[in-house]
Amino acid sequence: MGHALLWVAMIACLVVLGILLFGVGSFAKGGDFNRKYANKIMQYRLLAQAVAVVLILIAVAALRAGN
Repeated sequence: MGHALLWVAMIACLVVLGILLFGVGSFAKGGDFNRKYANKIMQYRLLAQAVAVVLILIAVAALRAGN
């Protein structure tokens, strides 16, 4: 169970990276899209990052409980 949660946590980290890169790309490009959605993209990144951290903590706890 712990290993499966660890894989899910890694996928969540990749989602955070994807949102971060998308946000940085839109910021670098600028324009109307960035002005309209920059804050919302940051909010999505923070939410995804919080979910990833919680999943990591749960996976570590599950792995320790299994040993």
